[in-house]
Amino acid sequence: MEIMNKNRQIRVEELKYRLLQQRITNTRFKLPMSFDDAKVYLLAAYQAEVERRHKVFERNEHFDAQLNLIANYLTGGSKKFGLMFCGLCGNGKTTWAKALQLLVSGLNLKNPINNLYYVFPLWNAKDLAMRSKGNYNDWRNVMRYQLMIVDDLGTEPREVMEFGNVYTPLIDLITTRYEEQLYTIFTTNLTPAQLEEKYGKRIVDRLNEMVEKVVFENESYRR
Repeated sequence: MEIMNKNRQIRVEELKYRLLQQRITNTRFKLPMSFDDAKVYLLAAYQAEVERRHKVFERNEHFDAQLNLIANYLTGGSKKFGLMFCGLCGNGKTTWAKALQLLVSGLNLKNPINNLYYVFPLWNAKDLAMRSKGNYNDWRNVMRYQLMIVDDLGTEPREVMEFGNVYTPLIDLITTRYEEQLYTIFTTNLTPAQLEEKYGKRIVDRLNEMVEKVVFENESYRR
């Protein structure tokens, strides 16, 4: 009887493994380097993005806290599949997002599953909402990009209308990327309460499961 139970347990574990492999289509995106190296690369990318905008880089304790969190999350310190940069206007959220986009492009990173180069497109939330109108197959492809940055989440209309049909593009996008575990970075000026008011508790719960939050507490750099 004991041998039969052990054999059954082995078969169950083998079945679980096969079923799990069938559902694993995406790896958790991370930078292929140590935490300390990631900090160096991220700092360089951020500085490059600031200089590209003809601004002066200002390093402070808030920036260092953001740098440490982002480097930790992007080098395997999290099981979640995304980041959310939260805070008031003008305090570096979009600059960080563009710096990450620049870094991924500059490092020529490849997806270990399909061996294709990672591309990290950045979309403004309003533009995404408008992109949903028209060719639905094209919109489905956009929602399933391997990596994506959604800038200014919450500034877009909650609903859009197309030929009498009402769509909720950002809710659909979040739902799709949640279900398929696609790595996503969001920036937003909205508080948790405002996000729930905009998208509902179910979507906010999914966002909480998807992303690590980096709260930007510094004042605006736009002065």
